[in-house]
Amino acid sequence: MSEIEDEIGKKYKFFKQFDTVEDFSDHHYANKPVGKTGKEWTKRIQHDWKLLENDLPASIYVRVSENRMDLLRAVMIGPQGTPYHDGLFFFDAQFPASYPASPPIVYYHSGGLRLNPNLYACGKVCLSLLGTWEGHGCEKWNSAHSTMLQVLISIQALVLNEKPYFNEPGYETYANNASGQRTALEYNDTTFQYSCRTMLYSLRRAPQHFEDLVAGHFRERGRAILAACKYYMEGNKVGSIVPDEDDEDKELESANAEGSSSSSAVKPKNNQVDLRAGAGVVRPASFKTNMEVLFEELLMEFNVKGADTKKFCAVKLKKSQPAAA
Repeated sequence: MSEIEDEIGKKYKFFKQFDTVEDFSDHHYANKPVGKTGKEWTKRIQHDWKLLENDLPASIYVRVSENRMDLLRAVMIGPQGTPYHDGLFFFDAQFPASYPASPPIVYYHSGGLRLNPNLYACGKVCLSLLGTWEGHGCEKWNSAHSTMLQVLISIQALVLNEKPYFNEPGYETYANNASGQRTALEYNDTTFQYSCRTMLYSLRRAPQHFEDLVAGHFRERGRAILAACKYYMEGNKVGSIVPDEDDEDKELESANAEGSSSSSAVKPKNNQVDLRAGAGVVRPASFKTNMEVLFEELLMEFNVKGADTKKFCAVKLKKSQPAAA
């Protein structure tokens, strides 16, 4: 197992953010010919490639093909502080023959899950920059200035955000009232479950050319993802910062040292979803039930990739042992 772990770690360490590949046979648009193109089309795409190679943020990876210059595949890591944190989200793009007069066509690998108002279960990506979402002025595609890099950054920053519920047109008007905030929290709960399911899809069948990234990423982040699952099941808001284990231990020791029940009582956290009657936010029992199932599936897959899951496996083993007589 250690040899496998070392191999995964080595490949992950040297995985390039931008690279060219030979075969794109599993690409969503592999069987869709781009049509007749010219030198200007080729020149513009090479310009896009150079921008991607030099300016990609650390959380986005791209593969292109010199044999099919019209095709591109990208994966982005879900931003921290959102229900998408630590997830991997894959997109296939095709530059049409009319590019850059027309924007690229983008498909999201959804696995049949709609985890965002802008990302349909059918794979459609709704974004002003792509002409698939309403927009005005600089929000829309500009053939002289808009780029594929801009598209990818926009998806990560504007679509995969902290409260995706308000991405839906008109819903932003509810952002400042209690009802809207409650619904946004409920949406985040569902979104995180879909994000976990998407992780499992990637772990079990990674898109071509990203196998090493998937294995290495989840080996590195597996422990943090499992800790977040546990934290959310305890009643905390999805996307909130999970306390470091060492910090929690220090807090507990400090509280115990006070010696009184009043001072050592557990204090409520601001990021906790209040489940008390009348508190306004009531999580259905199905959230914890669903998360328990996802947790077990993720634990198994992360173990295969060599993630640090000792703590969680030990707890599971302890629970499975019969109580002492």
